[in-house]
Amino acid sequence: MRSDRTTDYFEIVQRETEQEIVPGARTTVWGYNGTFPGPTIESRSGRRTVVRHRNDLPVPTVVHLHGARTPPENDGYPIDLVLPKGGDHGDHSSMEGGDVSEGQRTYAYPMQQRAATLWYHDHRMDFTGPAVWRGLAGFHIVRDDEEEALDLPAGDREVPLMICDRAFASDGSFLYPSRDDSLMGDPGVEEEYMDGVLGDVMLVNGAPWPVLDVAATTYRFRILNACNARRLELGLDPAPDDGFTQIGSDGGLLGSPVSHDTIPIAQAERFDVVIDFSGYDIGDEITLTNGAGDGDMSEVMRFRVASTAPRPEPLPEKLADMSAYDELDESAAEVTRSFEFEKDGERDGMEMWTVNGKLFDPERIDAKPARGSIEVWELHSDPAHPIHLHQVSFKVLSRNKNDDEPLPTDIGWKDTVDLKEGETAHVLVKFDSYPGKYVFHCHNLEHEDMAMMANFEIT
Repeated sequence: MRSDRTTDYFEIVQRETEQEIVPGARTTVWGYNGTFPGPTIESRSGRRTVVRHRNDLPVPTVVHLHGARTPPENDGYPIDLVLPKGGDHGDHSSMEGGDVSEGQRTYAYPMQQRAATLWYHDHRMDFTGPAVWRGLAGFHIVRDDEEEALDLPAGDREVPLMICDRAFASDGSFLYPSRDDSLMGDPGVEEEYMDGVLGDVMLVNGAPWPVLDVAATTYRFRILNACNARRLELGLDPAPDDGFTQIGSDGGLLGSPVSHDTIPIAQAERFDVVIDFSGYDIGDEITLTNGAGDGDMSEVMRFRVASTAPRPEPLPEKLADMSAYDELDESAAEVTRSFEFEKDGERDGMEMWTVNGKLFDPERIDAKPARGSIEVWELHSDPAHPIHLHQVSFKVLSRNKNDDEPLPTDIGWKDTVDLKEGETAHVLVKFDSYPGKYVFHCHNLEHEDMAMMANFEIT
């Protein structure tokens, strides 16, 4: 990393390496700087961040900074490829026509946004799922003065947790049911896996079912569900009196802390939470559980209380200025749009996932919101889908046709909303960012790769 008066610069090499993930075995990973997860990048709100990625992998890649507000040429559009050495696209003429570079690409992020937990991952059209499965994911944290004035747990007591599931062969290699393991030929997964690929090993920051030693005080955990297709319902056993205290969502800090006994977290969602270990005794172990899983997948990791600490100060009652969120009202919406997420398409004889009955087409624009406009988007899911909008944050207004209240965990600025089977969410979006073309899609990565993605253009 280097810095000048306005900008912080980073360089990352995407390359194959071997890691010991499953004890006693070596796994070939595709890693940012050769590690899985990739290095955590930290930015400052209002300071430009520039990241140069060099592609030393055997396939094209695309880098998307999930949750960032950035001009379209730096968003990681699915056909804006960084080709490997030799400039090979693979067998896909549909990927030609994007803003293609060979060998490396520089992404510039203005960081005109509040502090938040972002993450970066591969986003190549048709091949996001296997690339992320092989390791192309990492945290990117944005900080600002408002957050730092709060005296939240920091240093060793601020811990990002990237949770994902994976499957392994007997030799330690990743198991993934690609139709073409080279990821340069036929896209997608074998038909029996098109609902989504699940693993049987739970990883946290690349380690299976880890144990973290903690002191008897408060800790801040930035939790990311980086699974391809697995939803989680996180709990604590035995639980502290306040359970999880949520202080932030996808888009940054909440206005005030909110307590939850459990946290349902879909693929790509982030929850910023504080856990108070001061009520436990030295030697106690607390399990982070997954109520949506069975057997080994019902546990995520453990915390072991290993030392004493001064009694923690209570969290502030006010965390952040949420006036823009509170003042965003449905009455200001100028347009209502409806989008159906279903399995009702076909390509090359296979069933495919669609948005409003259409397969993804990089040339088709499905919505043209005006810059600065406010719209209601009705998102309907059949079956369940986590829906992610690039570039913008939104407010969840209601769920289902009877205008049910949002879930307690829908609070705050969101960029991903999880929909159960047959569920509709109404979200309020202000398109107040950069003009240009962006995508929205299901963040079940197998659904995304099998065409459940569409374009919107801020005009």
